[in-house]
Amino acid sequence: MVAIEVPEVNYTDYSNRQLAAVPLAFLVLALAIIGGWVVATGAPANLGLEFTGGVELRVADDGGNAEQQIRTAFDREPDSVRTIPGDDVVVVTFQAAEDDPEGLANDLQDQAEAAGLTTTAVDQVSPSFASDTARTALFGVALAFLGMSVLVFALFRTFVPSLAVVASAFSDLVIPIAAMNLLGIQMTLGTIAALLMIIGYSVDSDILLNDSVLRRTGEFYESVSRAMRTGVTMTLTSIAAMVVMAIGASVFGVGLLRDIGIILAVGLCADLMNTYLMNVSLLRWYKFEGVAR
Repeated sequence: MVAIEVPEVNYTDYSNRQLAAVPLAFLVLALAIIGGWVVATGAPANLGLEFTGGVELRVADDGGNAEQQIRTAFDREPDSVRTIPGDDVVVVTFQAAEDDPEGLANDLQDQAEAAGLTTTAVDQVSPSFASDTARTALFGVALAFLGMSVLVFALFRTFVPSLAVVASAFSDLVIPIAAMNLLGIQMTLGTIAALLMIIGYSVDSDILLNDSVLRRTGEFYESVSRAMRTGVTMTLTSIAAMVVMAIGASVFGVGLLRDIGIILAVGLCADLMNTYLMNVSLLRWYKFEGVAR
């Protein structure tokens, strides 16, 4: 059985500014990437079919050359073409455009059949329905974050420790979204679920740290070390599980599970950084300077 050894960190070698500099730099970089996406595309991430509307065709790949035929079969360029290994199916996605005709799905299916392709399924999402779905998903994430923030402030009833948890959770949420943009992962209902899970993971480790420092007996650095032994072990185990899931899903062609595994792995890595650098720096300032004031 493999044992995870959590090394002792001598926090006295670093100032609060030094501890907070790295996570803040990642946060600023992530916000810059998301801001660039908003300027370039009008959205903070690459939106999937559920949030933009459009048509998805599933094309049988019996001869193994369907992808090549797809590139020339339609009068418009597909937004994405991906193969599902083992099922001999190619998924072709066309996102909605302003000048799309009402019978777009039928037109695309006819074009595919005219090119000698066999469509096994056709799904269409209207732009209005997609817009409603996007608003509902955004409202769900915002409500979850707001509810978490209220619960944290009610639990600790002090500003700085509560702010440390909320700031860490915000950064844990923003960094994976920026990574999604860089890796070409689309924002879908499945990836929204992964982001909601990250909020839960983040709050779990941050509350463990805050509770150990603020409510349990012992010196500050002893309390931090005690929380790290549990929190780091728990997070590293989760990261390993997510990496295995992402690799396994890639091998078997399950794109959604692969994307969820990647997002959670990135979010958990960000959580390690934010919890044990930024959160610790804020708690140390609060314990040794803030309370004294």
